[in-house]
Amino acid sequence: MTNPGDPAADPTPNRRRNWADLGPRVGSALVLIAITATTLYLGGYLFALVVGIVFAGVYREWETMVTRKPLTPTGMVLIALVAISAPLYPLWGMAGTAWVIALACLIALAVRGEGVLWRVGGLVLMGAIVVAVLAMRGTNLNGVWAGVYLGTVVWGTDSAAFFAGRQIGGEKLAPDISPSKTWSGALGGLSLGTTAGLIVWIIATDSPWWIGLIISAIISILGQLGDLSESAAKRHFRIKDSGDIIPGHGGLMDRLDSLTFGVLFVLLLGTLHAGFGAVAEGLLFW
Repeated sequence: MTNPGDPAADPTPNRRRNWADLGPRVGSALVLIAITATTLYLGGYLFALVVGIVFAGVYREWETMVTRKPLTPTGMVLIALVAISAPLYPLWGMAGTAWVIALACLIALAVRGEGVLWRVGGLVLMGAIVVAVLAMRGTNLNGVWAGVYLGTVVWGTDSAAFFAGRQIGGEKLAPDISPSKTWSGALGGLSLGTTAGLIVWIIATDSPWWIGLIISAIISILGQLGDLSESAAKRHFRIKDSGDIIPGHGGLMDRLDSLTFGVLFVLLLGTLHAGFGAVAEGLLFW
């Protein structure tokens, strides 16, 4: 307890503690960006293989979260099927991915157990994201630009939300879901994510700038909704982080949650505008 005449407490220790994870976060982000950019550019089976491995890792975290126990043989089979679903896309298209995910869902339903509906929901979501990412990439350089554009909006939003939220603080965005998120972070993320996306849009395409502005803002908002949705799921299952595989970030699910709704929106928008075989073109060219 302090007296009125006592000097104010030095806030420095708290500030140091708040930014202690900055180094690992930046280092991990640089490695992830390098891997993502390289495989996105190369495309083909390599990109599909990496997508399969990444989202199998995401599903592994989902599996242990919703079943509330260590991995079982069934869980390992489901993870393997998610991994296989992506490399099948270049061979047989969406049908190949859909059949493998459907098989995984049937296995999950047959085994039952705790969290069976969460299991099936996670498998369907993983399959949809795998299809969305690979359909967006396609087979030409338009897919590279679409991926760069989406990644710029999503990760620009994430980064600005992180820094603005910690530096400015203020009113909580959704305290019952994620006590650390603030309105200042959300608005900062929206501002930078939209602006950064618009810059890439102008570089990548000669489509009207205002369309790029609108799409960038929508993706930025969807990214934050994806983050909040994962936070709600973690709160439901009473866990703090989905994993610890990425220093400074937690699990793969913690890192990729902001991508979920954004890439599904890209798939929907691109398909409606130019058809399923030209998702990148439907996103970028108006």
